[in-house]
Amino acid sequence: MLKSEHTSHFKVTLLVYVLKVGVAPFQLILQVYKLLAGWYVFCKEQIVEVPSLDEFFYYYKLESNPMWKDKIKGVLPFLWRVFPLLGLQSKHKSDYLLYGKLALPLVWKGQAIVLFPLYASTDGDHLSRILSRNLIGDNFKADTDLEVKLSNIIIQQLDDVAGDVSGLAVKWYNVFSVYPLYIVVAVIELFETKWKMLSKFAHIFVCSCSLAPLVKKVSEARVVEMTNKLCEKLLNGKDQHRDIASIALKTIVAEIATQSLAQSILVSILRQLIKGITGTGTSTEIKCECLDILCDVLHKFGNLMATDHELLLGALLSQLSSNQASVRKKTVACIASLASSLSDDLLAKATVQVVQNLRNKGAKSEMTRTNIQMIGALSRAVGYRFGPHLSDTVPVLINYCTSASENDEELREYSLQALESFLLRCPRDISSYCDEILHLNLDYLSYDPNFTDNMEEDTDNDSLEEEEDDESANEYTDDEDVSWKVRRAAAKCLAALIVSRPEMLAKLYEEACPKLIERFKEREENVKMDVFNTFIELLRQTGNVTKGQIDINELSPRWLLKQEVPKIIKSINRQLREKSIKTKVGAFSVLKELVVVLPDCLADHIGSLIPGIEKALNDKSSTSNLKIEALIFTRLVLASHFPSVFHPHVKALSSPVLSAVGERYYKVTAEALRVCGELVRVVRPNIEGNGFDFKPYVRPLYDAIMSRLTNQDQDQEVKECAITCMGLVVSTFGDNLKAELPSCLPVLVDRMGNEITRLTAVKAFAVIAASPLQIDLSCVLEQVITELTAFLRKANRALRQATLGTLNSLIVAYGDKIASPAYEVIIVELSTLISDSDLHMTALALELCCTLMSDKRSSLVIGTAVRNKVLPQALTLIKSSLLQGHALLALQNFFAALVYSANTSFDALLESLLSSAKPSPQAGGVAKQALYSIAQCVAVLCLAAGDKKYSSTVKMLTEILKDDSSSNSAKQHLSLLCLGEIGRRKDLSSHPHIENIVIESFQSPFEEIKSAASYALGNIAVGNLSKYLPFILDQIDNQQKKQYLLLHSLKEVIVRQSVDKSEFQDSSVEKILKLLFNHCESDEEGVRNVVAECLGKIALIEPAKLVPALKIRTTSPAAFTRATVVIAVKYSVVERPEKIDDIIYPEISSFLMLIKDDDRHVRRAAVLALSTFAHNKPNLIKGLLPELLPLLYDQTVVKQELIRTVDLGPFKHIVDDGLELRKAAFECVDTLLDSCLDQVNPSSFIVPYLRSGLDDHYDVKMPCHLILSKLSEKCPSAVLAVLDSLVDPLQKTINFKPKQDAVKQEVDRNEDMIRSALRAIASLNRISGGDCSLRFKNLTNEITKSPTLSEKYNSIRNE
Repeated sequence: MLKSEHTSHFKVTLLVYVLKVGVAPFQLILQVYKLLAGWYVFCKEQIVEVPSLDEFFYYYKLESNPMWKDKIKGVLPFLWRVFPLLGLQSKHKSDYLLYGKLALPLVWKGQAIVLFPLYASTDGDHLSRILSRNLIGDNFKADTDLEVKLSNIIIQQLDDVAGDVSGLAVKWYNVFSVYPLYIVVAVIELFETKWKMLSKFAHIFVCSCSLAPLVKKVSEARVVEMTNKLCEKLLNGKDQHRDIASIALKTIVAEIATQSLAQSILVSILRQLIKGITGTGTSTEIKCECLDILCDVLHKFGNLMATDHELLLGALLSQLSSNQASVRKKTVACIASLASSLSDDLLAKATVQVVQNLRNKGAKSEMTRTNIQMIGALSRAVGYRFGPHLSDTVPVLINYCTSASENDEELREYSLQALESFLLRCPRDISSYCDEILHLNLDYLSYDPNFTDNMEEDTDNDSLEEEEDDESANEYTDDEDVSWKVRRAAAKCLAALIVSRPEMLAKLYEEACPKLIERFKEREENVKMDVFNTFIELLRQTGNVTKGQIDINELSPRWLLKQEVPKIIKSINRQLREKSIKTKVGAFSVLKELVVVLPDCLADHIGSLIPGIEKALNDKSSTSNLKIEALIFTRLVLASHFPSVFHPHVKALSSPVLSAVGERYYKVTAEALRVCGELVRVVRPNIEGNGFDFKPYVRPLYDAIMSRLTNQDQDQEVKECAITCMGLVVSTFGDNLKAELPSCLPVLVDRMGNEITRLTAVKAFAVIAASPLQIDLSCVLEQVITELTAFLRKANRALRQATLGTLNSLIVAYGDKIASPAYEVIIVELSTLISDSDLHMTALALELCCTLMSDKRSSLVIGTAVRNKVLPQALTLIKSSLLQGHALLALQNFFAALVYSANTSFDALLESLLSSAKPSPQAGGVAKQALYSIAQCVAVLCLAAGDKKYSSTVKMLTEILKDDSSSNSAKQHLSLLCLGEIGRRKDLSSHPHIENIVIESFQSPFEEIKSAASYALGNIAVGNLSKYLPFILDQIDNQQKKQYLLLHSLKEVIVRQSVDKSEFQDSSVEKILKLLFNHCESDEEGVRNVVAECLGKIALIEPAKLVPALKIRTTSPAAFTRATVVIAVKYSVVERPEKIDDIIYPEISSFLMLIKDDDRHVRRAAVLALSTFAHNKPNLIKGLLPELLPLLYDQTVVKQELIRTVDLGPFKHIVDDGLELRKAAFECVDTLLDSCLDQVNPSSFIVPYLRSGLDDHYDVKMPCHLILSKLSEKCPSAVLAVLDSLVDPLQKTINFKPKQDAVKQEVDRNEDMIRSALRAIASLNRISGGDCSLRFKNLTNEITKSPTLSEKYNSIRNE
């Protein structure tokens, strides 16, 4: 077939190809040979250079494409896809030429143009789909002639009678293309080719060059021209082309990317679409297609056609009365898309007309149903903007619900759906109708006119007769009975009410909760699931509102729920006996949520629930989903109740759970193992014993878990659960498993060697080590210590943390069995973990160091190792300004332990600590916080070293203070802090005149020394109140210039006394109060704040004296006095229960009602006090919130009378005195959302208050963004209702650019504000249904298109 001169070259080419790809099945060689032969002959006859083998591989991406790195895997699908084309079995040379032509790489205008992918088939449909996946390269630019050719070809293809070709002309499959093709120009040149087959392929290919990318590549005029032609085909073309023209128009609309192109197309398309919708002779099919396209246009570009809104609205409203249901349905969707961009006047016009249609008593029922659907669609589309029209629509809908004929169930359903949308989208304006809607929902929740339930609801026996009655009741079916739709709509509407009205919880428990429990018996399964979901929403809302609260108030939601628990359990037990799997899954979901909200509520009902759990786990018909739900509930209930509650039922419960451990499905097994962990705790809650015989359950539990622990071929989740559970079993039952430990513990050690399970195994050994049974670990202890020491070097932070805790537990329990060399290796590894970059890790490492040093047997060796390796790191750490909390406490304990250990000099340690406070040339001065840390460590060190060392240290520090040279200021500063810390811990009265030495430092020219002296004097007084407190009070009376510093000293005394709950002498209290009240009117805000804190802390000690005294001063004529006493109350409110709580409760309103005071300082003080109450003691203020909240919201508004202009000569400066008050008010609302959500009505707050805050000053925007994020999570429906109105301020914030001459601080603040706004936007984006807001969708699109915003937004979403 080939000429002889071609043969040798061709065979070599084929051989090299086969060798290079690494696979050559015999039956494939012939086909590849045919392809290469045709290619070769064609090139030679056309006098074109034959492609080399390298070029062949390059063009077909067998080398460069990363998907084809594995040639063995790559070549098989490659050759397999070649066969359909090569399987023509022709013997003619022309066919080989055709194959070559199709596969030929050409060079056209500098680009490689492949006309046909090697994996295509001759089937036109398949070929077109493949070609359409490889469309127009990014570098392709068409000239005018080519544009015309392309657009004409595609429009012509719409006339192709073959549906597959015309359909593919408007589709684009651009997913996972394997071979990128740079085509178009060459294909168009082939249209006139003499080969009909090639011409056909080219024609199909170009029409498959979808409109989607074409719209982006050709000019606007060409797109408009195509649009006009398509509209003509849609309205006047053949019937078989209408669908294709419609798809084409939708494709163009979807791909329009620029506003100018959109406006050009809208001008040409709108009139024609309106003509198609309203034309008298237009068919229903054309109307529907036009409405579909118009709906897409309005959804995307509704805001660009404001001038045509009235015309569009009139045309669409007229179609609501169409006789065709399909037209009316599409019209509803179209008007809803238009509504989001309508002005308020046109929206009112649309609503009025629809309501008038509804009020027309003579209208057909199907027209009425359409208009009700229209009302619901409008409210969903425009959200809060529909609120003003509720007064017209809600009564009409309620009337239709109650007066509709018995057979008109759809009318009731649509009315309830519309009311549901009002509740979710207009929560503020619907408030006055909520009670009426609630009663309506409760009535229709049991609406079932075709069925009467004669069962006695109050009986609850498990007899077969009752079950048969239940089953026979559920067997009732009537295909024509659609009353279930009404019940379902009522359940969903009630769920919307629950979600959107947290303030109605108490009422809902009184009225809705009993009805929902009763409706658990619903005969229609889908409706029953909605009833379950509605009840779950009620429980979740209760959890959100009362999170962290323990309410004993009879009106609180938790208390009301607790009263309903017996009824809930009774009804749920009936559902657990049902045959339906779906029903039982729903019942366990309810129980699960109930236990989460009320953890201890089922103690009296466990016995009645056990049969349902057993049946769910043992029944052969049970699905995995049911078993998982049953096991999760079992685990939750075991974890949340006292173990003794379950002891009578352990036998019944353990058997099905242990059986579930052997299940094949890994999720069931994992959950069963978690339940086993809780069972272990239940059967032996303490080692001493509680009268329950746990021994019969030890071996079954061990065997079931061990079988899973030793099985390697299972899911990671199961492995981890088995390890955790075995750790609990060994730590709890180790004394009864001594024979099994040598076989069990090595398995756990083996799991430590596996990277996937090592973290879980480390935690398991921590549990075992902490066991009071002192489990014998001798067989594995050395290996465990070695493994754990190695883990300290791993990069995995969680693993290192767990390892430190486990080592600590092991050394405490088994220190005498661990060799000293192992300790030294651990210390070396620990030294690398002590750093201020991870304070939590540092605290754990220091604690482990202390544990190691406390081992008397090896203290000499360990002390030396710690001094050499860890001490340098500790001295570096102590200079960090970040050091605080647990890490600082651990560091103090470390220095104390180091003193106790052998071969460690106190003097050397003290010198090291004091030297660490010296400024270094490289780092500069030591941070203030670091000085306080050093002082505390010095104090702990002195006390640990004994009285002699402590006395010498105090003497040395006082000598430093007596040296008043200015070069000694750093030493004096540290000395004062050290004396204060030592004096707080030990009485310094044995050192004469130390108070006078300290007070002399008040004369220092350095502010930091004055502050340190004030701190030191106050703390020294704490050590001996009887001696030093009168001294401070006398000084305050006699030293006017030093009053501020002396007040700070007094504050230190009072704060320490309030923390230690120590009482003052009566004479001292009277004197202190007189002094403090005299300073309430001080002009200096710093003095007033100190006085307020002192009064507040004394109130904790002497509430009976302070509360009346503070209350009297709330009516003082001096505004500063009123503000100071309110701030004092703020300081008296702490998280822990105090005796002041009962005394201040009746008087709270006297202080908080000052929020309406004329003076802004007093109002701000009241707002701060309210915020503290809401955070620490929300129960004390809940009764006042209905009156306080409107006053609080008023403080968030910008008040012009508080804005003043200061003339600074060359320029004027605007001062906003209300800024701090607004910021405090928004922060207070943020706190109230956490603790008093049931009292806050989010809908009335978001608009206008939060909306204005989002457009306020930087300091106000930040808390507003936090509030918006919180509301998005807790009250999504309220946010969703007004989402459109929140877009503008957020958009303004993220697009704000600082001035070019802005300082770095302003630039950084703006960056923080942008990130804060993006964080709020990310929270909004998580709300289900948020995408229905076109404005918000455009905002997120804008963020995505901006490289800088997109990067920040993505990093926030990944946090």
